[in-house]
Amino acid sequence: MRRFLSFITWALLCCRTTQAEVFTSIGQMTDLIYTEKELVQSLREYIKEEESKLSALRSWANKLDDLTKVSTSDPEGYLAHPVNAYKLMKRLNKEWSELESLVLQNPSDAFISNMSMHRQFFPDEEDETGAAKALMRLQDTYQLDSEAFSKGKLPGMHSNAILTVDDCYDMGKTAYNDADYYHAVLWMQQALKQLDAGEEAVVSKADILDYLSYSVYQMGDLPRAIELTRRLVAIDRSHQRAGGNLRYYEGLLFKQLKELNQAYQPVSEEPIQLGTYSRPKDHLPEREAYEALCRGEGVRMNEARRSRLFCRYRDGQRNPHLLLKPVMEEDEWDSPHIVRYLNVLSNDEIEKIKELAKPRLARATVRDPKTGVLTTANYRVSKSAWLEGDEDPVITRVNQRIEDITGLTVDTAELLQVANYGVGGQYEPHYDFSRKDEPDAFKRLGTGNRVATFLNYMSDVEAGGATVFPDFGAAIHPRKGTAVFWYNLFKSGEGDYRTRHAACPVLVGSKWVSNKWIHERGQEFRRPCGLTEVD
Repeated sequence: MRRFLSFITWALLCCRTTQAEVFTSIGQMTDLIYTEKELVQSLREYIKEEESKLSALRSWANKLDDLTKVSTSDPEGYLAHPVNAYKLMKRLNKEWSELESLVLQNPSDAFISNMSMHRQFFPDEEDETGAAKALMRLQDTYQLDSEAFSKGKLPGMHSNAILTVDDCYDMGKTAYNDADYYHAVLWMQQALKQLDAGEEAVVSKADILDYLSYSVYQMGDLPRAIELTRRLVAIDRSHQRAGGNLRYYEGLLFKQLKELNQAYQPVSEEPIQLGTYSRPKDHLPEREAYEALCRGEGVRMNEARRSRLFCRYRDGQRNPHLLLKPVMEEDEWDSPHIVRYLNVLSNDEIEKIKELAKPRLARATVRDPKTGVLTTANYRVSKSAWLEGDEDPVITRVNQRIEDITGLTVDTAELLQVANYGVGGQYEPHYDFSRKDEPDAFKRLGTGNRVATFLNYMSDVEAGGATVFPDFGAAIHPRKGTAVFWYNLFKSGEGDYRTRHAACPVLVGSKWVSNKWIHERGQEFRRPCGLTEVD
């Protein structure tokens, strides 16, 4: 077993030949499921071979044990028989050599070879950290407490996917290492709660209290930090930091109370939970509105607005491709006008697009507003691929269909982009068009600004994953085979700042979309300029 573990260590440390990317695509993560199944089978085969080897060795040992008991009781008498003398010579010359060869056989070779082959495609430390942060993102957006996650309780579903004490501790440590003390507190508290309830763990209570007490201090809760540090000192009086921290916290609290002329108040007996501390503000001004829409709160749909929404058949102004089979159009929002088209993609077309995109999926990028160069960003977490129009008849057909439906040319549009959102996959509020302070965003393309967005939903999503517009409070949910369309620019060419939108984190399920960003060039006679700036 020790040799097997040493081989495992070697495989993990030495067999990485390429650095894995962040696994932000469910489509790619499914491959890991089958890889793990194959490795389990390989491991079982190794165990079977090892057990067979041990069985043979045990049989040898039992046989020789019986034999040596007889031979050692009267060595001269035993060797007096010529057959015994011959068999001793034979055993020591040949059979013990065969036994040595059996011991030296290494059944782990096949398993290690299999590990080596797959290891280069395994997630790395960055991927694990990204997955942990994704859970925290879901926790924030959908206001889920740590206990719900640890017990596998998500809105509308319950599973056996639980988080152990050690899992919660690792989640908290990930947040702590990122100086995210808000989430460090939530997850260390959950780890402590499960440990106090009697769950077994590798991590010690002292380690959890160490991280938890300091994180609570960083959140500005001195009384609770003191109480937790006292628990730590009671467990481990020799802890190298606990005593010093306790004196420091007590000194700070005494100073604060003296300055405020207040008496010491006992620490609340209420456990730390979601809402005990306020989440720190970040770069996103509409964070609360955006996340509320993702939860289905704050949607500004009312009866008056709903009465202005209609459904209709569109033939693309008697477009030959749509005359016999006009497309069904539903209003999703009145102003700005957002429509949904039904039955835009068939199941076969969706599967072909996914088949073409999957081998090319890479971390999704955004265009740097200053340089116009594509780069990755933390606020866009998904994987995407770009498909040329002439590489498959399905892509050619889809591009033509978008042109037929919208009446806009796609000759100057960007390639069809396919995206797959994985664990906590999202795209925070953003504009599709370039603003006046970023005039070079699409300069390299030479096709003007993004006049419109055509977004195909290629999967249903069990929970989360809505497209939301925080400015006017709209939430549009994915429906497989449908597409939504809106203009990013007014007819004057000015940007419609109301169209700032976001893709909510996927809570349960896998979200596949494809989109076509249609540009200004070539639309001069298809969408003529209006008389005012906001026509």
